[in-house]
Amino acid sequence: MRIRHIQVGRISLPLAHPFKTALRTVERVDDVAVRVIGENGLEGCGEAPATAVITGETTGSITCAIRDYIAPAIVGLDLMDLDGVMEKLQRCMVHNTSAKAAVDMALLDLWGKTLNAPLWRLLGGARKSFETDLTISVNGVDEMVRDSLEAVARGFHILKVKVGKDSAADVERLAAIRAAVGPDVALRVDANQGWTPREAVRIITALEEAGVGPELVEQPVAAGDFDGMRYVTAHVHTPILADESVFSPADAVRVLRERAADYVNIKLMKTGGIWPALKLCAIAETFNAPCMIGCMLESQLSVAAAAHLAAAKGVITMADLDGPSLCACEPFPGGPNFDGPIVTMTDDPGVGVQVPDLWN
Repeated sequence: MRIRHIQVGRISLPLAHPFKTALRTVERVDDVAVRVIGENGLEGCGEAPATAVITGETTGSITCAIRDYIAPAIVGLDLMDLDGVMEKLQRCMVHNTSAKAAVDMALLDLWGKTLNAPLWRLLGGARKSFETDLTISVNGVDEMVRDSLEAVARGFHILKVKVGKDSAADVERLAAIRAAVGPDVALRVDANQGWTPREAVRIITALEEAGVGPELVEQPVAAGDFDGMRYVTAHVHTPILADESVFSPADAVRVLRERAADYVNIKLMKTGGIWPALKLCAIAETFNAPCMIGCMLESQLSVAAAAHLAAAKGVITMADLDGPSLCACEPFPGGPNFDGPIVTMTDDPGVGVQVPDLWN
């Protein structure tokens, strides 16, 4: 079954609240959508956000990569030779991981539909449902406490708290949230590269001594500072999760071999899609290192694809797939069911999300 055509479109959705981290403030999802059409008349869809501060990609660069480089490389190939198609996709240009991820998930969506099977079962079928956290943006203490209590009232038992924008106030923020939500809510702390190594050790130690008890701390220092990541991991009790430090399987090997982190955060927009992420999962299994599955600011189209990977692989023990919960609306029917903190897979073929006419 050959790939006949690839089209590009746009997804634009308002967020329920501004999304604030140490790196950026965002008020809406403005992503690139892609549709891959097979000669059997079926189609698969994918999505990529322009997250320049992390991947270096813009809306224009993603669109150009898909239209001018990726599509000419793979149109006409036989999708049933999936290894060959994915190798062509990854090798047709360097970097541009988000553009590749959008096409990768569209190809796998089409592959699953062609085989009339849900992607999560085709990739391993480890579980049918799992729990995700919800992100609390970095703001003033009172606002973060209010947002945390609102999230708990919505049924979320795991909060991912953004810090790193003002290190002097980070302990106060987290202590106040812990006091408000009580001991039974898990707190994941995400500094988004916002601390120096010594700051990170000081702050995490203070959190430990204050009884805040974070489940983990994500990317405490700059992505390329492997020495700093090793220093933090060696000097605190709280597990450290590498996010921006890990794009490729080679990055994962380095981080885990050098003990620069305890866990790895897999994001399809960093890996270049599900197919390369499967290699990263295999590496994590080798090192006996649990993984988180995460997302950027994405609609349920690409978050659904990440959910299929999470449901497929047992090494993924943590989920940060709150993109649909952060959007003001959920525009696409079908696919996994995002019901508050619980994500439940369906037997819809492929990824399962039904996408309207967005295409140029």
